[in-house]
Amino acid sequence: MALSPLSALAADITIAIGSEPSTLDPQVRDDGGERAINDNVYETLMARTPDGELIAGLAAAAPTPVDAKTWEFKLRPNIKFHNGEAFNADAVVNSVKRVIDPALKSEQAAYFGTITGAEKVDDLTVRIITSGPDPILPSRMYWMKMIPATYAADAKFAEAPVGTGPYKFTSWNRGQDIVLEKNADYWGDAASIDKVTYRFVGESGTRLSGLMAGELDVITNLLPEFAQQAPKFAAVSGLETSLMIVSTDNEVTKDPRVREAMNISVDRKALAESLFGGYATPAKGQVVNPKAFGYNKSLPDYVFDVDKARALIKEAGAEGKTIKLVGEAGRWLKDRELIEAVGAYWKDAGLNVDIKIEDFGEYLNQLFDKNTRPDAIFLSNSNELLDVDREMTAVLQSKASSASNSDQEMSDQISAARTETDIEKRQAMYDAITKKAYDLSYLVPLLNQQDIYGFSKRLEWQPRVDSKLLVKEMKITE
Repeated sequence: MALSPLSALAADITIAIGSEPSTLDPQVRDDGGERAINDNVYETLMARTPDGELIAGLAAAAPTPVDAKTWEFKLRPNIKFHNGEAFNADAVVNSVKRVIDPALKSEQAAYFGTITGAEKVDDLTVRIITSGPDPILPSRMYWMKMIPATYAADAKFAEAPVGTGPYKFTSWNRGQDIVLEKNADYWGDAASIDKVTYRFVGESGTRLSGLMAGELDVITNLLPEFAQQAPKFAAVSGLETSLMIVSTDNEVTKDPRVREAMNISVDRKALAESLFGGYATPAKGQVVNPKAFGYNKSLPDYVFDVDKARALIKEAGAEGKTIKLVGEAGRWLKDRELIEAVGAYWKDAGLNVDIKIEDFGEYLNQLFDKNTRPDAIFLSNSNELLDVDREMTAVLQSKASSASNSDQEMSDQISAARTETDIEKRQAMYDAITKKAYDLSYLVPLLNQQDIYGFSKRLEWQPRVDSKLLVKEMKITE
């Protein structure tokens, strides 16, 4: 892809992201490209500091519990959406009801599974209703973007977003870029960057070349082996855990011996060092991020043992059997290379691995298809909720958005744990669930990865623990 020079205006920047958004509707897909844009256009009731502390956002303060199933939020006054619509309780109620409506088929459903509705008390007071006690409801409202009550029904909503954020949507040149401009009427502290252009650059080498040539100001997923060559770079412990979701119902992978073999045939230490140059560590028996509540500290590391893996596959009668492995390329750091490396490990253990690298939209379709699951599908799971509920209800609970098992007992255990308010009991419940998932190899967790960014000499920015590219936190120094 040819990259044009940066604008001569010092307060304009260009950011390269790995994939073009499949939509700019902030409530439908679970799409990192969409979030990179919309995190600057839309806002949420709760927010986080760069180091992860939960604070008030569009809410005037932290919510207060009314009863076991109700949280009350007071809203900041005098805030408007970019099109002039008022941000008020009506907008919050509409935002909540829309994203949890089954008709929307939101891929973000796992974030909001306990929420059953919202009620307006007055223009600046709203109550969120849950199906049972939900100790992490405030964290959920850090994820749910607030949308305008009227404009959300407009046919243009998915391609011309309107939020309350510090940046306003300007244009979307399909296949090329998306442009945002500073919102002069923003209710919060004024941003210093006037305009930001997002370019869609799937190849990591092309992103680096654009940065080195002065055509880009920020690139994501900087190749670790070239980090020192960038004008500036930063590596921070992120919230991503890479894994393979394995179908427990498909012909070959329904045998737990095969799934165990798929786990122990992968040399995670070698992947962390050879592919990521030490900017990653082996996932310890689970997909739960070590920073999240509910991380099971007692699970052991996976022991790399290809001979045992071959014996298990032979014992299961799966030697030479074909499994389909689905992935994508460009969205996450070295995703294609990681997918192909894992496929090679599985092949060495005795399976015939058919790797399908799909474009990102089709990849998402297969990831969230609850009816037809590939034998294995790659995912780099992020946990912005900083709570185990995120992983449980996304990749482990039966019939969840990305899960590939039919374990109803585990599903019931997950439902019970998410409404337990006693911290010690809740941790014990999740320890039992993650231990079972480990014992039965429902997943193949791979690596806990660092986020590596490259940026231009003129840019000042401290990357965030939640990986958000918030342009209001960036500054130009020359």
